[in-house]
Amino acid sequence: MKFSISKEAYLSALQQVQHVVSTRTTLPILSNVLIKAGKGELLFATTDLDVGISGTVKAEVEEGGATTLPARRLATIVRELPADEVDVSVDEKNVAHIRSGPSSFKLMGLAHDEFPPLPTFNDAREFKLEQRVLKECLRKTSYAISTDETRYVLNGILCSFRDNMLTMVATDGRRLAMVEQELEFPQSHEGDIIIPTKAVNEIQRLLGDEGEVTLKVASGQVGFDLGNYFLASKLIEGNYPNYRQVIPGESKERITLEREPLLRTLARVSLLLSDKSNSVKLHFSKDNLEVVANSPDVGEARESVAISYKGVDMTVAFNPEFLMAPLRNLLSDEVHLHLIDEISPGVIKSGSSFLYVLMPMRVNS
Repeated sequence: MKFSISKEAYLSALQQVQHVVSTRTTLPILSNVLIKAGKGELLFATTDLDVGISGTVKAEVEEGGATTLPARRLATIVRELPADEVDVSVDEKNVAHIRSGPSSFKLMGLAHDEFPPLPTFNDAREFKLEQRVLKECLRKTSYAISTDETRYVLNGILCSFRDNMLTMVATDGRRLAMVEQELEFPQSHEGDIIIPTKAVNEIQRLLGDEGEVTLKVASGQVGFDLGNYFLASKLIEGNYPNYRQVIPGESKERITLEREPLLRTLARVSLLLSDKSNSVKLHFSKDNLEVVANSPDVGEARESVAISYKGVDMTVAFNPEFLMAPLRNLLSDEVHLHLIDEISPGVIKSGSSFLYVLMPMRVNS
C-alpha cells in the first residue's frame, strides 16, 4: 500500500475517528485504526465493538491495500510532522513508513483481516433530517443523561418516533430535558430507541451545520450516515420510564426571564457554594428576583434581577448546576419558568419545542 496525502486532511480524518478507540482494551486490534487505500481515497475506521466510525478522505493512491495502525500514536505523529505533504508506504508485514519533509517514522501495525467489521444496515428503517437540527436537539438534551450505571436505560437519549414527530428525552431522575421536532416518516417506522452516551458524544462531534444526516435503525443497532462519515452504535436494550408522567400539570406562575443575564447571575452567586450547601434560592417578589447562595462555612452571595412578576411572594431552591445547564445550551434570548409552588418541580420552556423539568431542593428558612 502506498499513498500521499496532505497533513491537514490526514490529521482531520484521524481526529474524527480516533475518539472511539478505547484506552483500556484487551484486544490490541481495537487500539488501531483501519486504513484502506482505494481509487483516489482512503477509508478510515475505528471501533470499540459498541460504537464504530468510518470516514473517507481524498488522497493520491499509488498502490491500493489495507492495514491497521495504532490510532492515537499515529495521530500524534501526524500532528507533529514538519511538512504539509505526507508519504506513506506499508509493507506486507504491516510496517508503515511515514515520511514528511526531513522526518521519517516506522510504525508497526496489525493485519487488516483481524479488524471487526462495522454492522451493515440493509433492511433498516431510515429517517432523514438536517444535521444542524439533530445537532441542536442533542445539545438541548444530552447534558441531562444519567451517569448512574445501575440505571443503564437512562445512560442514553430516548428517541421516540411517533405521529410524524421525533421526541428526544434525557433524564437522570432529578431533571429531565425534552425536545420535539417535526419529522416525516411512514407509520411503519414508528418506535422508540435509546442511543447510548458514547454514541451521542461521537455523533455531536461529527455533525455539521449544513447537509443531511440519515438515521438508520435496525435490530439493536443505529447508524448515522453523514455522507463522508458513518457512525454505527449498539442501542441500549430495555424500556425507558414513562417520562410524560413527571411533567407537572398546569402552573400557577409563568415567569419570563432573560436567559444570558440569569445564567451570569447564577454563575456569580454559586461561587459561594460548598459541598455541604449546594443550592441557590430564587426569591420572587413584585417585579424582582433575588438569587441567594448561603454556605455557613464560606459566606453568602445575593444578587437582584428586575423581572416582570405580579404573583405571590415565593422562594424556591434548585441545584445551580442543574439550573444553569439548559441556559447554557439554549440559544433563545428568553426562557419561561413555570412554577406551581415551592415544593413542586419547576419547568423551563423555550419556544414550543423545548421543555426542562427540575426537581426543587429543600429550602431552609
